[in-house]
Amino acid sequence: MEEPVVAGKREFGLPDQLIDEFGRLRSLDFFRGFTMFMLIAEVLWETFGNDYFDGTVLSSLHTQLSHSTWVGLHFWDLIQPFFMFIVGVAMPISIGKRWARGDSWMDTFKHAAKRSIILLVLGVGVYCVYNTGGPHAGEGHLTFELWDVLAQLAFTYMIAFLIMRKSWMFQLSFSIGLLVLTELLYRLWPVAGFSQPFVPDHNFGAWFDLMVTGYLSSGHWVAINVLPTACHTIWGVLAGQLLISDMDIKKKIRILAVAGIAGLVLGFGLSPLTPIIKRISTTTFTLASGGWCLLALALCFWAIDVKKYQVDTAQFFVIVGMNPIFIYLFTQVGGPSWLHRIIGVFTQGFLGAIHIPMPVISVITATIIVGIMWYMTYFLYKHRIFISI
Repeated sequence: MEEPVVAGKREFGLPDQLIDEFGRLRSLDFFRGFTMFMLIAEVLWETFGNDYFDGTVLSSLHTQLSHSTWVGLHFWDLIQPFFMFIVGVAMPISIGKRWARGDSWMDTFKHAAKRSIILLVLGVGVYCVYNTGGPHAGEGHLTFELWDVLAQLAFTYMIAFLIMRKSWMFQLSFSIGLLVLTELLYRLWPVAGFSQPFVPDHNFGAWFDLMVTGYLSSGHWVAINVLPTACHTIWGVLAGQLLISDMDIKKKIRILAVAGIAGLVLGFGLSPLTPIIKRISTTTFTLASGGWCLLALALCFWAIDVKKYQVDTAQFFVIVGMNPIFIYLFTQVGGPSWLHRIIGVFTQGFLGAIHIPMPVISVITATIIVGIMWYMTYFLYKHRIFISI
C-alpha cells in the first residue's frame, strides 16, 4: 500500500501562522472546546427549565439546550455529531504527523485499534450499571450500554481510519452507502413488533439492542447508531484532508460551506419521507446535523485561523478543547453532582438567608460549578498537561 507524502506544516497545506505553539490548528481546538464547554455547562442549562423562568429567554434556551423528545432537531442534538465530526477532522492531521515521521500503515493501524479499544472500555465503563428493574431486578445483573458517545466513537473512529487513505470519492460513497443501509434496515426489517421504523422501541434499532444487550434504553437511544453516525466521523476526515491539502484557503472554506448547505437541504428536504430523529440517528438527522458540522467548521476556520477575530475570547474555549477526554469523563462520572453538593451548601445557606428565590440560587450555583470545571481545564493547560489516548 502506497504511503502518503506528508512532511511538515507546509505539506499540511496550512500556513505556519495557522498553527499554534503546540503544533495544533487553533480553530479545531476552538470548535472542540466550544462543544465540550456546552457539555460541562449542561448543569447550568438544566436550571433554565424551572417553571420560574417560563416565558423568558432562559426558558427558550432550555428548550434548545435539551434533546428533542423524538422528532425534531434542537441545538443540543448537535453536540454528539460535533464531537464525532471533530475527531474525524483531527485524524488526517494527527495520523499524518505519524506518517511524516516514518510510521507505517500497520503502525498507525495498531495505534488506531488500541485507541478504539480504550474508547470502548471507557464508554462501556462509564455506563456499566447494575440493573434494578426488569427480569433481573434485585439480582445485581451486570448490564452494558453501547449508545454512549465514547462507545459509539470507538467504532466510528476505526471505520473512518480503515478507509481514510482511499480517495475522497470512495469515502463519500462509503458514507452514503451507510446511510442507505440504515434506511433499508429500518424500513424493511421483517421481525414482528419491530417493523415500525420511526416509532420508539418498535424499530430495527430497538430489536438490535434486545438481541445484543437484552434491554432497551429508557431514552430510546440505540446502539446501531454507529452506522449512520460513522458518517459524521468520515465527513470529518474528508474535511480534515481538505484543510491539510495545498488548495487555496478561500476555496477550502467555500467547499466546506457548500457541502454544509447541501447537507441541510437534503436533511430537511427529505424529512417528510424520513423524519429527523436524533435518538435513532435517522438518515435525515445525519445529513442535517452533518451539514451543521461542516458549516460550523467553515465558520471557525475562517474566523479563528484566517481572520483572527476575537482571539482572546476564542482562547477561553481553546483551553477546554485541549483536554476533551478528561472533561467528558469528569462530567459523566458525576463530577458536577459532587461539586453541586459542596457548592450548594454555601450558596443555599447564604443566598437563601437573604430570601433569594431558589431557582435563581440554582442558576448561581450552577454558574460557579461551570467556572470551577473551566478552571480545572485551565490548570491542566497552564501546566501543559494534555490527557489523550
